[in-house]
Amino acid sequence: IVVATVPSLDGEEIEPYASRLFRAWKLGQAGEDNGVLLLVANNDRKMRIEVGYGLEGTLTDLHTRLIIENDMVPAFRAGDFSGGIAKAVDDMVMVLQGNPEELEARGTRNPADSNSVDPIVALFIIVWAMLFLGGLAMAFLPPIFGTKLSPGVYKWLGMTFRYGQRSGRYGQRSGSASSGGVWTTGTGSG
Repeated sequence: IVVATVPSLDGEEIEPYASRLFRAWKLGQAGEDNGVLLLVANNDRKMRIEVGYGLEGTLTDLHTRLIIENDMVPAFRAGDFSGGIAKAVDDMVMVLQGNPEELEARGTRNPADSNSVDPIVALFIIVWAMLFLGGLAMAFLPPIFGTKLSPGVYKWLGMTFRYGQRSGRYGQRSGSASSGGVWTTGTGSG
């Protein structure tokens, strides 16, 4: 197991850089291809575990992902670079010695799910989306799917929708005046 830290990858992706470094240093035993490279680019905030073909069945992609997400990322976020690297190397050795169960169990106990959303935030977003989309649906769907009762009045899903009218009770314009229970229209008083 070789640990390499570089300040920056100078814009290069970490996968080809790690692969090229692995081949250039000829890690592992000759003919066995059983080397492991832990590469950390500090300024780029990138890390990779490159595994030789001879160990791919032992130190799997699942194991390397668990090591990076559960050991290195939390330690690096806390500013403990050497501690994160040391923990990662210890876990790689544990897996290579034939004890991957502890790493896998830790991965299920402490899932590093940084993409999870707070339930309160999710509930707020859902309610807001329902109100907004419901309002849009009520504006456009009744004229399309509803029954037309009169100009601008539609009945849909047991509700009556009025569009383009300012109406008061009984369909009279809200600008109408009333007096003594008799409805009048126009500008006069009743």
